[in-house]
Amino acid sequence: MIALIIFHSIGLSVDTLFTFTNNFLTLSAEASPWLLLGLLIAGLMKAWVPTKILSKHLGSGKLAIVKAALIGAPLPLCSCGVIPVATELRRSGASASATSSFLVATPETGVDSVSVSYALLGPVFAIYRPISAVLSAIITGLLVTTAAITKTETNTKPAKSCCSTKAIEPQKTSCCVNKNATTSKPNNIYNKTLSGVKYAATKLIDDLIIWLLVGLIFATLVKTFLPTSFLTSYGSGIGAMLIMMVVSIPMYICATASTPVAAGFIMAGISPGTALVFMMAGPATNISTLGVIKKEMGNSVLIRYLVGISSCSLGFGLLLDWVLTVLSIDISEQMQHSHELLPLWFGLLCSGTIALLAIKPLRKLIIK
Repeated sequence: MIALIIFHSIGLSVDTLFTFTNNFLTLSAEASPWLLLGLLIAGLMKAWVPTKILSKHLGSGKLAIVKAALIGAPLPLCSCGVIPVATELRRSGASASATSSFLVATPETGVDSVSVSYALLGPVFAIYRPISAVLSAIITGLLVTTAAITKTETNTKPAKSCCSTKAIEPQKTSCCVNKNATTSKPNNIYNKTLSGVKYAATKLIDDLIIWLLVGLIFATLVKTFLPTSFLTSYGSGIGAMLIMMVVSIPMYICATASTPVAAGFIMAGISPGTALVFMMAGPATNISTLGVIKKEMGNSVLIRYLVGISSCSLGFGLLLDWVLTVLSIDISEQMQHSHELLPLWFGLLCSGTIALLAIKPLRKLIIK
């Protein structure tokens, strides 16, 4: 009712409101399963992966950036699902550069999106896309290393060390150790896993839900009010790539879902390189991701992250068009099959679960 009043006051029809609502539900259903997966991975990481290991392998240094890119590339997480995992990596001691590398590589490609790329766009895209994703992640991570340490970053380390000592001391001195002296190992495994899941369903989701909601609303606005014909009318070239990048950066779309959209763009007349810009910039950035980067790592990292994504998207897009022209490869001939994403009912069920967890009074009825 409130939305109807707002839409009516700014001169928009009921049909537009219906389209907006439908797009919001569709995007939410598309994002929610991967977001839940990301929250689960982050919670289990919190419970099971020692902070020292993450600090050691994903701390400072160029090797950490490469490791983060290679670890993130095969994971089937989208731009929303990667946020909780990257947040937990950062809070567990990963450097800003390694976290940025992980944030780029993970949503831009994955085992699922590579298979869909092969099915929809052919072998050239299936090979070129993950290589460009990993390289762009490494380049962006290296660019972030030049960022000055912000107050957000300086405050992170003391908080983590302080929390870690507080977390360790009760475990060593707590009387629970004596009480559980006779309990079996599986019991301890269960309790540890349960604490990780509870962390993901409470603290972590509370920290991220606002930016996730803002991102989904903004993506819905773009999808509702920006017609596809606006993008396809520009064809190819650096001008078309720049427009595609500006449109893609704030919107939400995962790597798998971006593939059929990109295929549609190519069939409508956009060059494969321009479509690649969409598939790189779209999944790697959205309002939610950018907001979390600003919160966790500061403005200087955010600026370098955007510069890295933008320059790599344009560079690899131009390179792809040039290679295809030189080798006389026609991508449209390789586009023959289709791919079915997760069913809508499952996505809506996951959306409802996230909404339930995000509303504290309702959540307290389930998680105590």
